[in-house]
Amino acid sequence: MFLKKFWWKLLAAALILVVLNRGLLTPLKHGIVDLSPTRVQAGTTAGIEVIAYNSHYDRDPAAVRAYLRPHRPASPHHEGELLLAASSVEVQSANRLRLKFDLPAFLPDPQKLAAFSLIVDSPGDGPAVIPGKLIIGQDSIREEDGVRAWTSREHPEFSERRKHWFPYRNILVETIRNTFFHVSLWFAMFLLLALSVYYSVRYLRHPIADYDLRAFALVRTAMLFGLLGCLTGSLWARYTWETWWTTDIKLNMAALTLLIYLAYWVLRLSIEDPDRRRRISAAYNAFALAAVIPLIFVLPRLTDSLHPGSGGNPAIGADDMDNALRMVFYPSVLGFMLLGLWLASLLYRVERLEAWHEDGENIF
Repeated sequence: MFLKKFWWKLLAAALILVVLNRGLLTPLKHGIVDLSPTRVQAGTTAGIEVIAYNSHYDRDPAAVRAYLRPHRPASPHHEGELLLAASSVEVQSANRLRLKFDLPAFLPDPQKLAAFSLIVDSPGDGPAVIPGKLIIGQDSIREEDGVRAWTSREHPEFSERRKHWFPYRNILVETIRNTFFHVSLWFAMFLLLALSVYYSVRYLRHPIADYDLRAFALVRTAMLFGLLGCLTGSLWARYTWETWWTTDIKLNMAALTLLIYLAYWVLRLSIEDPDRRRRISAAYNAFALAAVIPLIFVLPRLTDSLHPGSGGNPAIGADDMDNALRMVFYPSVLGFMLLGLWLASLLYRVERLEAWHEDGENIF
C-alpha cells in the first residue's frame, strides 16, 4: 500500500541520487585545451606544443598520433580526406605533447591564410579535436598542388572513445555537468507554473479555496527552482564567460520572470479580504505565465545571445549533447519535476493545516 501511494516520491529520490552520482562522478573524455604557436607558415617545419585534458599519453607514447585537417570543408568534387600526419610526436607528460609537422609549400585553400584543426589520437583516450585553432599562411596560392600534398593516402583508423564518459567541450570543461541542474531546474519551474495556472483557472471557474492553495504552493516552489536556476546559471557564467552576470537578453528575461512572480507574492500579501485575494491572485497568475512565455522563449530568439537556445545558438542538440549526457539529463529533468511536485504538495499541506487552524474547521 505504501509503495502504491508514494511510488512517485521514491522515484524522485532515486532519480536525484542517480543524477548526483552519475552527473558528478562520470569522467570527461580526452580533450585538447590549447596549442602554441597558433600561427605558422607553409613550407616550414612547425613545432606545436599541445596541452590536453584528462589524457594519458605517457601510458603508450609510441601509439600517440596527430594530424592537421583543414577547418573549412573540402570541395565536394574532391575525393579522399585532406589530412597531414605529424612527422614527430614527443610525449612530454600525460597531458603534454610536442609535435612536428613538415608543412607543404601550398595549402588546399584559395586564401593566403587558412584555419586548420588539430586531431590527436591515443589508444587509451581516443581521438580529440581542437577546431580551427591553427592558422597557416602561404606566400602564393596553388590550390590544386595543395590538395595533392594534403590528401591522405589512406584513412587512419582512430581509437574508440569511451562511450559512457561525458564529452569534452572547450570553455565548458567540467562545468558541462551543470546542464543536469541549471537546465533541469528551469524545465521543472515551467511545469510547476503551468500546473499553478491550471488550478488558478479552476478557481476562477469554481471558487473553491483548495484550488487557490494548490496554485500558491506551486508558484512558490517554482520561484525557488527559478532562483536556484539563476544561481546555477550565474555560477556557470562565472566560469565560462568570466562574469557573474551579463546584459544578455536571456539572463535579463529570466530575472524579469522572477520579479513578475515576486509581484504575485507581494500582491497576495497586500490584500486582506480572502475571497478578493484569491480572485485577483488567480487572474494575475494566469496572465503572468502568458507574459513570461514570450519573454523567455520568443524575444531572446529574435536577437543575438551568448546563451544557448537564443539568437541561433543551439541548445540540447547534437553539438551540445551526446548519448552519455542524455542518459543523465533526461532522468534529471524528470527527477526535478517530481521533486518540485513533492515540495509543492508539502507546502500545500502546511497551508491547508494553517487554514483549518484559523477557521476552526476543515473548509475544504
